[in-house]
Amino acid sequence: MLEVDLPGSSVQKNWGAPPWNIDFHPTRRAIPDEVDFAVVGGGFSGLAAAAWLRLLVPQSRVALFEAESIGAGASGRTGGVALAESAAGDLPGLGDVLSGMSAALGRLGVDCALSVPGAWELGREGGLSNSPISWADSGTLRVVREVAGGDVHPGMLVSGLARAADGLGALLFENARVENIGFQKPLLIEFSGKQVRAGRTLVATNALSLELSGLLGRAAPAFTLAVATEPLSPAQLHEMGLAARKPFYTVDLPYLWGRLLANDGVVFGSGLVYVNDWRDFAALDIDAGEPAELIARLERRVRKLHPALHSVEFTHRWGGPILIGDEWVPAFRRHPQSERVLVLGAYSGHGVALSVYLGCWAAEVMLGRKQLPVWDAA
Repeated sequence: MLEVDLPGSSVQKNWGAPPWNIDFHPTRRAIPDEVDFAVVGGGFSGLAAAAWLRLLVPQSRVALFEAESIGAGASGRTGGVALAESAAGDLPGLGDVLSGMSAALGRLGVDCALSVPGAWELGREGGLSNSPISWADSGTLRVVREVAGGDVHPGMLVSGLARAADGLGALLFENARVENIGFQKPLLIEFSGKQVRAGRTLVATNALSLELSGLLGRAAPAFTLAVATEPLSPAQLHEMGLAARKPFYTVDLPYLWGRLLANDGVVFGSGLVYVNDWRDFAALDIDAGEPAELIARLERRVRKLHPALHSVEFTHRWGGPILIGDEWVPAFRRHPQSERVLVLGAYSGHGVALSVYLGCWAAEVMLGRKQLPVWDAA
């Protein structure tokens, strides 16, 4: 048995603070020498897969390895908008993502304040005559269509999935950066010279560790930004057209998305900082350089959207990594070096519902109970 004294990614990043916390951290324990299933990455996808594996096959040995803390990447820093399709639309065989996610969360006993009132697509042309939204933003933004969608509390979702996985008997390890996978049989999960044998592995690191996932050069890592306002009054929300509490996103450029928080503040997001190397994420600072410029630009935009926002104060500013897939299609495939390693990620900003839904799907593929989708044959 190996004790957890593994070097993690302890770089102190200034990515800001979202308006929620993750209140789960696993108990420190020994890492086993061998497992049936190794999951690399402690975000929505990895946690859902680990929990689902133990739910379906309670006798299986499942270990999840997170390089930093649970939810430290995209999952803990997402805006929380849950959509029914991928960024590339409704892919062949995808199924009902929102219903599938909701059913999985129900079976796992996860409460994440999931709400699915629908979502609004906004555009600067062709808006509905009765659009409740009329905002000034490089033209007039109006509702052009309502689609299936809603939102979640990201901190509750990360924490809930982690508790579910832990409660079902999956072993969760923080500060356990996987540096390499030996593609023999059994697979060797390597941490700075230490090794764990695994029968099958899921790599769910999304925009991080792209060499490990085999996605280097096949998807674009970027850093996305968001702000949250102070609570608004019911009158202000009504004037802005947000009283129905539906999340929204634009279908044309410049891009803007957002949703209401439980305290009646509003999250607004826009802007991408592209990086040449995923390791450059650690150097990004929302108080300096391009991230700071994009945050300031976003705040100016928000204050000009509607008179109710002219003097609004911002309580939170933050950013986080995303991975943009080829033609916006998620990566859900076998690793090019081993059919016993699955790779899942590249949600292109649409990962809140997809990541949980596909994480459970990946678990069933690893168990031989389900096939990989047809949309990602790469």
